[in-house]
Amino acid sequence: MADPGRREFLKKTSAGIISGVAATNQTTADAVVPLTKRELATDVSQRQTPPDDGKKYGWLIDTRRCFGCHGCEVSCKSENDVPLGNYIRQTIYKDVGDFPKVARMFLPMSCQHCEDAPCLKACPTGAISKGVGGSVLIDYSVCDGSGECINACPYGAIYMDPVADKAVKCHNCHHRLENDMEPACASTCPADAIYFGDLNDPQSKVSKAMAEADSGQLPLVQLRADKGTKPRMWFVGPAPAEIEERVPVEGQSYSPKAYDIFNWKEGANEEGN
Repeated sequence: MADPGRREFLKKTSAGIISGVAATNQTTADAVVPLTKRELATDVSQRQTPPDDGKKYGWLIDTRRCFGCHGCEVSCKSENDVPLGNYIRQTIYKDVGDFPKVARMFLPMSCQHCEDAPCLKACPTGAISKGVGGSVLIDYSVCDGSGECINACPYGAIYMDPVADKAVKCHNCHHRLENDMEPACASTCPADAIYFGDLNDPQSKVSKAMAEADSGQLPLVQLRADKGTKPRMWFVGPAPAEIEERVPVEGQSYSPKAYDIFNWKEGANEEGN
């Protein structure tokens, strides 16, 4: 079940291109107008505040269990109509050790749904806001395709849709949550390495996984916490320390060349695009 809002938006956009409707013919009334600095400052505080629904969605990724099958990416692409060469989530890997004692580590990455989201604050049109459980969402009808959110994201988790020219990122599969279903990646992972749920509910899968890690004295790690974004994703295992340097930074997105055959040896995934 793909995100109906995005799917419908892309259908309308494609139809407009096919019929020869040019962007220059758009009326001023229909155009997306950036907010003034004063409007943006006021608007940010409102959009940064999630609905008072009592939920707090978060993620735990157990990198010890991930074996790099890319099932989470495939299910995400299928669920959300992600075009070739683009990724809402990507598994970044690194070979460690010396022959013959070598291993490949994996780090599944996606939007961190930060509590203090820099993409939200950078958006000039107010298209990014907090949804149910604090999910960071993009309103495609308001996005102007400026890419300021991409420049602000310290995790390279946003890409520009090549058809609609709109910013796209993980939205916690909010359309599935509305139907009491897990995000596609979490329900697909065969290694049970991805946990999602309400952090305010001690009985949720993510809360139980975090409690189990704590009881086993396993450190819960967040990436680039020094950025002050207060990410809602935690990691268990040694992979974050080894692979974090390969995670895209501000102004980058997940690399479309990440899985090229030329990258099957050491050096793969070192940079985003």
